[in-house]
Amino acid sequence: MANLKEIRNRIASVSSTMQITSAMKMVSAAKLKKAQDAITAMRPYSSKLSELLVTLSATIDSNISNKYSEQREVNKVLLIAVTSNRGLCGAFNSNIIKEVNNLAKTKYAGKDISYLVVGKKANDAFKKTNKIIENRSDIFDDLSFENVSGMAESLMKQFVDGDFDQIDIVYNQFKNAATQIVTTEQFLPISPIEVDENVNTDYIFEPSKLEIIEQLIPKSLKNQLFKGIRDSFASEHGARMTAMHKATDNATELRDQLKLTYNKARQASITNEILEIVGGAEALNN
Repeated sequence: MANLKEIRNRIASVSSTMQITSAMKMVSAAKLKKAQDAITAMRPYSSKLSELLVTLSATIDSNISNKYSEQREVNKVLLIAVTSNRGLCGAFNSNIIKEVNNLAKTKYAGKDISYLVVGKKANDAFKKTNKIIENRSDIFDDLSFENVSGMAESLMKQFVDGDFDQIDIVYNQFKNAATQIVTTEQFLPISPIEVDENVNTDYIFEPSKLEIIEQLIPKSLKNQLFKGIRDSFASEHGARMTAMHKATDNATELRDQLKLTYNKARQASITNEILEIVGGAEALNN
């Protein structure tokens, strides 16, 4: 049997770990509610903006091009990897890193690839490549539309200037607290929009349709990037809450097993002591 003191120390250690994981689970659950409400409230606006863009595109001359929709030969690629600043959230970060590496090895094999990282975990994973153009791990300190807008404007300028031919965002889309979907979206150039014939296009536009669409596209791009980071933020807390819940359950199970082992060892120790006393008494009697 193991030493009783060692088992007691392990029980105390596991109990302490269990308290920490349980506290982290409750903290993540509280933060998840706020983040979930934010992304849920944003999705209707994002959908309506996309719908309006489709409606305008349906009525605009197909020969009219936009600087953000210019399709050119893909040689220089920027991958935006959105992870978290902290760990202890299961496979949340590793899934994003695997997907980005997979894109680099398959879809963009042989291309000049650069990385823009959002989150310290992505920075740690890709800093050895020496291809990180910017680290925006600070975005989570104050996650607001204004801060993300500045980042989106910089990306749009780099695309227009020809620094990159294609920009993709890789992030975890929030489905529910237990499920996060690894998503890759093309940020720039804007993919051609398929127009539904049933879309009502009978509108009077003021100012012109072209002016409106030139204003809507940058706003739509900023909204797309903000939505992706918001999704990832909510997914992080959902993943951490689930991971800490499982860790707490595992710690509870391990503690119960250790207690059972401790009780068996203590019982065996007591039995041995009784046998020694009885044996000593018998020896004295004889």
